[in-house]
Amino acid sequence: MWFWLSIITLLFWSGSDLFSKIGCRDADDKYSHLKMVMAVGVVMGLHACYEIFANGTVITFPIILTYLPVSLLYIASMAMGYVGLRYIELSISSPICNSSGALVAVITLLTVGSGDYSPLAIGAVALVCMGAIGLGVVDYLEDDTLRAERQKASNYKYSKSLLALAMPVAYCILDAAGTFADNFAIARINRLMLLPADSDIGAGSANVAYELTFLFAAFLCFLYVVVIKRQRLVPRREIPKYTGAIFETIGQFCYIFAISDTQHLAMSAPIISSYCAASVLWGRLFLKEKLSWKHYLMIALVVAGIFIMGIFDL
Repeated sequence: MWFWLSIITLLFWSGSDLFSKIGCRDADDKYSHLKMVMAVGVVMGLHACYEIFANGTVITFPIILTYLPVSLLYIASMAMGYVGLRYIELSISSPICNSSGALVAVITLLTVGSGDYSPLAIGAVALVCMGAIGLGVVDYLEDDTLRAERQKASNYKYSKSLLALAMPVAYCILDAAGTFADNFAIARINRLMLLPADSDIGAGSANVAYELTFLFAAFLCFLYVVVIKRQRLVPRREIPKYTGAIFETIGQFCYIFAISDTQHLAMSAPIISSYCAASVLWGRLFLKEKLSWKHYLMIALVVAGIFIMGIFDL
């Protein structure tokens, strides 16, 4: 089950990347990243209410506090990612951001060990990690002429700057820390609820805790952007943000259960992180961002790794 949950997460989070990029790229709106946080928080808050009142998901203040450090890491990483989308292309931002899965896989294998994994499984992890990281490297080293041609087709001009690249790098580090800490926090929630350490019930409560925390972050952004700075919310510009937020919420729901399977964390994390490959493709198809053969080579490594992981699990 972990494999299919990871694939669903990959598809919906890559869609969220696309719509978030569309919602954050307006150069004349310097608060677009905070408005994106607002959109995600509202949608996640609505989903949290559904889980609590319709599905009976247990949520208490101690559960929210237990999961709070992980929630803050994820929310901060996403905010950094949205800032990056204002200044650099999706095909650059997404691969850098999603190298976090590679970091998680390496940390997990180093701390837990590789004894439970066959050489084939470890090779699959390596392929996905190489592909995810390689996409970022290829984009960073891309020829300036090719970059100019791609930007010409997309009608958006970006300059390569360390500050702009620092945002997705910050996302990568914070998201990796959150992913690695996620399992420990969920295990603590299960103990708090007197459940087995690997119970999905605790994962559901953790997801609701995260969504409620995101809702509070959205409220703070609303106070700052709309009340204090008196910025207007233009429906035409908000629609892509809320579409991306819906995709993000569906992906998050599947993600929390995918990584709750601790036995496959070193494999599910790089699968999920490889959604940057799909994001690059969506950028090419819908944002007219051109790709080189090197991009496609890295994407092929990612797809091959995912295929091997699926066969290995079966």
